Amino acid sequence: MIRRFRALPLRSRLALLVAAAVAFAVAAVSVTCWFIVRGKLYDQVDSELKSQASHPMRPAIVDSIANCGQTDQSDQAPDPGELRANTEYYLQVVKVDGESCVSSNSFGTVKVTDSDTGLAKNPVRDEGILRNGVDTKGNPVRVLTAPLTIDGPNGHPTVVADAAVLNALPLSGTNSTLSELAVFLLVVGGVGVVGAGAAGLAVARAGLRPVDRLTEAVEHVARTEDLTIRIPVEEDSEDEVARLSRSFNSMTSALASSRDLQQQLIADAGHELRTPLTSLRTNIELLSRSEETGRPLPPADRKALLASVTAQMTELAALIGDLQTLSRSDSGQPSDRFEFVALEDTVEAALRRARLRGPELTITADLQPWFVKAEPAALERAIVNILDNAVKFSPEGGTIEVVLKEGELTVRDHGPGIPAEELPHVFDRFWRSQSARALPGSGLGLSIVARTVQQCGGEVSLGPAQGGGTVATVRLPGAPTPPPELFGTYEKFEPYETE
Repeated sequence: MIRRFRALPLRSRLALLVAAAVAFAVAAVSVTCWFIVRGKLYDQVDSELKSQASHPMRPAIVDSIANCGQTDQSDQAPDPGELRANTEYYLQVVKVDGESCVSSNSFGTVKVTDSDTGLAKNPVRDEGILRNGVDTKGNPVRVLTAPLTIDGPNGHPTVVADAAVLNALPLSGTNSTLSELAVFLLVVGGVGVVGAGAAGLAVARAGLRPVDRLTEAVEHVARTEDLTIRIPVEEDSEDEVARLSRSFNSMTSALASSRDLQQQLIADAGHELRTPLTSLRTNIELLSRSEETGRPLPPADRKALLASVTAQMTELAALIGDLQTLSRSDSGQPSDRFEFVALEDTVEAALRRARLRGPELTITADLQPWFVKAEPAALERAIVNILDNAVKFSPEGGTIEVVLKEGELTVRDHGPGIPAEELPHVFDRFWRSQSARALPGSGLGLSIVARTVQQCGGEVSLGPAQGGGTVATVRLPGAPTPPPELFGTYEKFEPYETE
């Protein structure tokens, strides 16, 4: 049953749930209403019976008790004026032996029970005993058995021993009213449940219409790979469906942006690869033609061609390595490769490589302890890229100043600097300044730096330095002492807040 229910469409399930909830509420209200009405009707009948039983009988009735069943009861019956005007009224006197004397005005005879004879033996209850019973024909009646009282000599009622008076009213009208009420409540409840189901289905359709639009949009994207589709959302709506629609729009925007960046990366990589490959092809064709024609190149030219081929292959290898680094950064979550790193040691290792690449330069370093959580190889590669830029643009015999203090690493050179209009583009992929196009490089170094620093929760910037040159600033979250679990938790390592 549960599996079948779960297999139904969401609209049908919502409609069934609404109908079930309404059915339960209607049933509870109907049953409660029926019992209340039943109690009120029975109270009215009981009130009539108690009112009739509260009047004492004349002594003539007591004389008729002794002859009850032996003579014609019509001769000894009480005065009709003492009885109710209701023709459907039961009145009879019950003896201790179970014999009963029925009034001539009684509508019929009610079956006597042990409780009636018990009251006749011991008439101690002033209000009598109320019960449901049946007459000799099987019709339901409401019975009140009370002590038999007569008018005393001084007007005071006197209880007659060994006898009780039985008053009863038929319940056929009451039961008929209750049956009609039950049918009415059942019909109204059924109509209400059906209406609630229909209303629930209509509400479900209206409420799930945004979900339908979202489903259609997802199916459209899966079918056509069109990421430009957007779901309209009301600006002031904050419900779950609106939030889901906004999340879908944000997801498709991010996917479209990622695909555009991927296509741009492929196009830029193809463009960057074309130049060294073309040069390689030209040089190799020259060498091959020289061998095929039997006209060897001069040794100096051959040496220059081989040196050019070697440089172009080195440039290709560097470009491919940079592309692999960027693709690895974009492909997954690097946090699973993170570990605690002493930043000053990483900077020292990068400085050793930078000094080999610029032996004619003076590189000073002032490094204070700072521990960060990062991927060690990627972090060292990023710092090496920053130092390589400083070495590349520093004049011969120049100075590079490296300072690490309280998690802020600054690398300052004394080169020509970066024009202000080019600063917003320095971290773009494959972007190269006009003045640097003749220098070796792929234009991916600073992109790798920015991606690595962002993954560590830090920030990086380039700007002009006072007195000329460029200063690169890297801020990384961390602490001046090792964490206790390395050492321990990473709670102190909070990202820098950026404006």
